[in-house]
Amino acid sequence: MPSPTDNAEDAPTNAPATCPMKEWPRALHHIDRKELYVNLESRIHYLHTFLDFSSNDIEALINGSKYVKALIPAIVNIVYRKLLQYDITARAFQTRSTSFEGPLDEFPSEDSPQIMHRKMFLRGYLVKLCSDPSKMEFWEYLDKVGMMHVGQGRQHPLHVEYIHIGACLSFIQDTFTEAILSHPRLQLYRKIALVKAMGKVIWIQNDLFAKWYVRDGEEYAGSETDKVAVEEEGYLHGQRVVGEPDEMLSSGNFSASAG
Repeated sequence: MPSPTDNAEDAPTNAPATCPMKEWPRALHHIDRKELYVNLESRIHYLHTFLDFSSNDIEALINGSKYVKALIPAIVNIVYRKLLQYDITARAFQTRSTSFEGPLDEFPSEDSPQIMHRKMFLRGYLVKLCSDPSKMEFWEYLDKVGMMHVGQGRQHPLHVEYIHIGACLSFIQDTFTEAILSHPRLQLYRKIALVKAMGKVIWIQNDLFAKWYVRDGEEYAGSETDKVAVEEEGYLHGQRVVGEPDEMLSSGNFSASAG
């Protein structure tokens, strides 16, 4: 008996294509690719489900916020000490761009006015990371942080190349992880929960940086860049969403300071 392949050349070539997913033995979650690039809420929902970001993570962030807030001033100093160790990252504070390769008149130090100014905003940003991630405003602001580093949405554009963004986020995560795991008063199960929740938030932030840098989904790009509003740092849709960092660290009005 001839095998099925013997007459393969005689087989019709105009047979309709079949989708292999239709034959998949189990149900799959459908993700609309276009929605990932044109709808921030859809993108966040996908990342939440993929990373199993749940109410447990939100609870861990809220209950652990008072411990994280106490770490923030020291972590800010550590981060800027690291950034000022390299000329390519230090130049962003002098030229507002890491791609500039010309000479610098002087390198900023940890006590330079522009560094003290940047430290203030990093403190506010890190406090924001520990606020209420159940609200879409939380993720909108993290997306805006990504946008602002590619030269959009600011009166004085800032351009930081993605390699430095990714390295800095990893350094922040590593510093937080060590500080939380070595905390003398937190029980182990709370340390684990807080480290996991912080890690997920930071990796979603990493994606929201990458979203503005990579070319994936560019076929769906329309005139979104024309709609970008120029706002002060700490503002979203004209409303302040990141308060004065020193006040937030000491205020009892911080929304995620329960626990």
